[in-house]
Amino acid sequence: MNSILRHYRLLSDIIRLPVAHLHFDSAIHPTDIRTTYRYYTKPHPRYKVIRNKTIGAALLDLGSLGTQEHYLESIKGKNAGAHHARRARARGYQLRHIDRNAYIDDIYAVNTSMEERQGRPMDAKYREKSTAFDTLAHFSYYGVFNSENRLVAYANLGHYGNFSSFSQLIGIRNNDGIMHMMVVDIVEQLISQGRARYLMYDTFFGAQPGLQTFKKILGFRPYRARYTLQ
Repeated sequence: MNSILRHYRLLSDIIRLPVAHLHFDSAIHPTDIRTTYRYYTKPHPRYKVIRNKTIGAALLDLGSLGTQEHYLESIKGKNAGAHHARRARARGYQLRHIDRNAYIDDIYAVNTSMEERQGRPMDAKYREKSTAFDTLAHFSYYGVFNSENRLVAYANLGHYGNFSSFSQLIGIRNNDGIMHMMVVDIVEQLISQGRARYLMYDTFFGAQPGLQTFKKILGFRPYRARYTLQ
């Protein structure tokens, strides 16, 4: 009976999720856009009856925020995203666009700075040092630098149509708020550019509680995503 009740509540929660219409524009990069669309819409690896990135998609509705000030207002308060971002800036951290090939050693150091994240061992791809990175025109590559000009976190952000999505977001572990600052600064850039309606950060379902909280205090909410390929 308890199992049936849990499934009923889960189904009820899913039905109540707001719906976001996410459009892939193949004109941006025909090969990568189509490949990413297939990945997002393939059967879920565990729940075959649903699509991979559809239920509980972690989205930030940039269009409804309107301005950078409104975004910061929505995430203010103690232990909220804006608070942590200010703390990181006060300690000298800065966000910059980067050429990843100029920071191969630093990226590898970030990738191998922890053996586990969110209670799971790091994937093998993070333990192998890349010799070169591909640079895609529809991606933005960011790095967070400390006061000694060392890269301590990085993010790769794909622009796919009416939405942008993080493909990687990772940093060293400290309590300075560097990851919060990185996301907040990127969101502010996206709002000022007006290039995307939504920002996606993977999904809520399947994420560990700590990561879910991180997403929530930065303004992300769970949605049902419906994808189209143009």
